[in-house]
Amino acid sequence: MSPVQSRAARGLLGWSEAELAGKAGLDAGFVRDFEAGHGDPPSGQLEVLRSALMAAGVAFTEDGSSGVRLGPAGGEGIRADALTTENDR
Repeated sequence: MSPVQSRAARGLLGWSEAELAGKAGLDAGFVRDFEAGHGDPPSGQLEVLRSALMAAGVAFTEDGSSGVRLGPAGGEGIRADALTTENDR
């Protein structure tokens, strides 16, 4: 997830930095710094942010557009790198 995707996802949900931080159990300063492009945040913390957004219905597009969209709350389904012939139905 990029800083731009995070800001766009929050915008779709109408969440402030503090609201996203609270739902992810992180400090609002972390969200602010990440979205401003400061530092190199640990991937685990980024995954926590991404998971909080996905649980609210945000789906991330990874087709080169680095976009976001709203879908049903609860996640985006199976990630492309986890697809197999068994779950490709």
